[in-house]
Amino acid sequence: QVQLVESGGGLVQAGDSLRLSCAASGRTWSVSSMAWFRQTPGKDREFVATIFWGTGSTAYADSVKGRFTISRDNAKNTMYLQMNSLNPEDTAVYYCAARPPRNGSGYFGYEYNYWGQGTQVTVSS
Repeated sequence: QVQLVESGGGLVQAGDSLRLSCAASGRTWSVSSMAWFRQTPGKDREFVATIFWGTGSTAYADSVKGRFTISRDNAKNTMYLQMNSLNPEDTAVYYCAARPPRNGSGYFGYEYNYWGQGTQVTVSS
């Protein structure tokens, strides 16, 4: 099992920045890639960004490309999401997720075995 704990959410104003962290523990050696998803009430969970643990290769949703940066610190088993130029549409609960090596793009929630509890990000206008 892999345990994931997010932190760093909060209330900010439009245009501000925020950095989320996701600390992984347990069988972290089994993790191939990790990702950030977000969800608002009444909507499906939405892909935000993903990173391959070994190579550091990344991919982003079009809605956050150029504003958000995903990164990881292998030594700390921690993934980050730097969010800049936030706007009210970014308001959501943000979840981190992890998966073992498998086929697939990593853009879909069903591809991930492990999830954190979520952290709320609220952007006021």
